[in-house]
Amino acid sequence: MIVTLDGPGGTGKSTVSRQLAERAGLPHLDTGAFYRATTLAVLEAGVDPSDEKSVVAVVTDLTMSQEDGRMYLDGRDVSAEIRTDPVTSSVSAVSAHPGVREHLVELQREWVAEHGGGVVEGRDIGSVVFPDAALKIFLDASPEVRARRRALETGEPFDEVLVDLNRRDRLDSSRTASPLRIPDEAIVVDTSELSLEEVVDQLVGLIAAKS
Repeated sequence: MIVTLDGPGGTGKSTVSRQLAERAGLPHLDTGAFYRATTLAVLEAGVDPSDEKSVVAVVTDLTMSQEDGRMYLDGRDVSAEIRTDPVTSSVSAVSAHPGVREHLVELQREWVAEHGGGVVEGRDIGSVVFPDAALKIFLDASPEVRARRRALETGEPFDEVLVDLNRRDRLDSSRTASPLRIPDEAIVVDTSELSLEEVVDQLVGLIAAKS
């Protein structure tokens, strides 16, 4: 069974998807980690993130895998490195390149095929990567709620986080390749007023209804 979870940053996607996968007995895939690992490789190679030809050349030579919540780049565990500020600042630019997305979508589909399904989180999973998924969910919340959650998580000033989230939303929604949008037939869940447990309970119920 394939369950897709899409939505903007700060909606609780990562935590919700991990707990949902555990409760549903399904593998979990964080596709955003692939884009972050790619961005890390681009930065380490000294390549301009806006130069699509050079970025794609870096991506096609990479070996990436994800197991037990850890992200590996050419066999190296980069789970912590991909969450640093330089990667966060450049990941939208790298992710916007069609050549990057085409390559990583292939890797994501291969991962799900090898694992026999899963709970897959990202920004274009139900719309592009798995448009025929058994269950498609779009998590949402107000920008202010999302920024407050992210600020509590990272310790960054609320105002700065809000500006960055709005910037990411604008970039992700306006890019030519696989823009962030609500997938067809997706169930929208607004998490603004819900606790983590309430969200996961609701989604577990949706999976049960599809089983």
